[in-house]
Amino acid sequence: MASTGIKICLQLQFKSCILEAGMRNTKPKCGLSHVALLLGTSRWQPPLAVSKILSLQHLLSPNISTMRERKATDPLHSSTDLTEGKEKLRLKQEVGLISGVSLIAGTMIGSGIFMSPEWVLHHMGNPASSLLIWAACGLLAMFGALSYAELGTIIKESGGEYIYILRIFGSFPAFLFAYTSVILVRPAGLAAVCLSFAEYAIAPFYPGCSSPQAAVKCTAAACILILTIINCLNVRLATSVMNVFTAAKLLALLVIVVGGLVLLAKGQTQSFQNGFQGTTAGIGAVGVAFYQGLWSYDGWNNLNYVTEELKKPEVTLPRALMIAIPLVTCLYLLVNVSYLAAMTPTELLSSGAVAVTWGDKVLGSWAWLISLSVALSTFGSSNGTFFSGGRVCYIAAREGHMPDILSMAHVRRLTPSPALLFTSAMSLVMIISGSFTSIVNFFSFMAWLFYGMTISGLLYLKIKKPELPRSYKVPIVIPIIVLMAAVYLVLAPIIDQPQIEILYIVLFIFSGIIFYFPLVHFKYHPRFLQRVTLHLQLLLEVAPTTRDAN
Repeated sequence: MASTGIKICLQLQFKSCILEAGMRNTKPKCGLSHVALLLGTSRWQPPLAVSKILSLQHLLSPNISTMRERKATDPLHSSTDLTEGKEKLRLKQEVGLISGVSLIAGTMIGSGIFMSPEWVLHHMGNPASSLLIWAACGLLAMFGALSYAELGTIIKESGGEYIYILRIFGSFPAFLFAYTSVILVRPAGLAAVCLSFAEYAIAPFYPGCSSPQAAVKCTAAACILILTIINCLNVRLATSVMNVFTAAKLLALLVIVVGGLVLLAKGQTQSFQNGFQGTTAGIGAVGVAFYQGLWSYDGWNNLNYVTEELKKPEVTLPRALMIAIPLVTCLYLLVNVSYLAAMTPTELLSSGAVAVTWGDKVLGSWAWLISLSVALSTFGSSNGTFFSGGRVCYIAAREGHMPDILSMAHVRRLTPSPALLFTSAMSLVMIISGSFTSIVNFFSFMAWLFYGMTISGLLYLKIKKPELPRSYKVPIVIPIIVLMAAVYLVLAPIIDQPQIEILYIVLFIFSGIIFYFPLVHFKYHPRFLQRVTLHLQLLLEVAPTTRDAN
């Protein structure tokens, strides 16, 4: 009992010492015994064995400006500095080929294929043209992924579009992307997937009527909180969840595909007769149809957000993309054919949940399996979205474009828990304030605006810097096609059907200027933020990380 009391006193003394040093911008005078006791060790150990303890005392040093200088001067060729007796903290490389395929396919196959078909059909006007939109979306996603694969082998850092824009175009456009993505785009995507999960998860409890919005939003919030716990605990646990749920959703889609093929064999082809009759010709309607279709393919770029956590990224990245995206595209086309074989276009348009209606018509009393499968599918997709979305926040903070606390990782679990918690909080705000359809349309507009900027960066590197080493090259015509599609998807809805919400989004993006110049360009850091950072470090047990040596 006495030793426990002494230990608690020493822990409190250590925290007090750290905070006092923070206010004076001096090095803490706490002994290493205090650090050891704070982390639960009972005695002094050799330097290499307690390198993380030494690193923690050093990294908790409160001078934030020197912390930023250390980020810029850390050598990238060594993972351990034995002369200083401390190990540098970084995320683990635990994502292999199977996990990479699961991350891409598992994120892509989410709510979209179960909720977007009716909206694509609504905007295109007939089944045949809607199937063409689905095929074109898959081809565009494949072209975009191949372009990103080349970028990922040139710039082998996590962060996706953010890190590519930063390295190619510089700090200011990268900050605008990070500001928009961290606060709006990634949380919006996660919120939309969790809302669709909630719709299907509670639908069996409200047969014959629509689910109450309060119940839907509470279920979606619970989903986000569960995902936060999973991803903060362990990277391997999060990838295992992705693998299991990806297998489950592929099985569910195969059931729908086989059911559709059986119906076609029985001659139920009425929906495909005069398939192009009544096709919509407006460029704005086609653009919005693309938005809904591409929402189902969103996630094709997720592996680029976790490049530093890939095993052999120069090999794993392109291979995983070439396996996952064609697989998902084929499944999507077959699933849409199955929907149209079981339902007339009118029935499909009037269905609030396409997959559930299909289950009622084809499976009868076993239709509940479809609701369960869709719920599992959307949960797995939201896990992949959360896994990659938190990394954008983490990488932006590590580059100095977000508060320092968001660039830190847990000293034992090696997960970017502050960034994950922040993403979770922003997603909860989105759930409270938005609906599925509105979130999808505005998410797609912002996403393709920055996709286009990233692809233009690849074209710049291919033309101006062809000598840069890369293990994979994509023909230049492919990124040109993707860039043209991105320009069309951004401009077409604005020209054909301008909405005031688009103006609000543009104003929000450029409102980042207010924060960029004082906080990033002139490096003004209020002292109270240093105190908050120190308290949060001690509370969350996190410390700054270094980039991957490769």
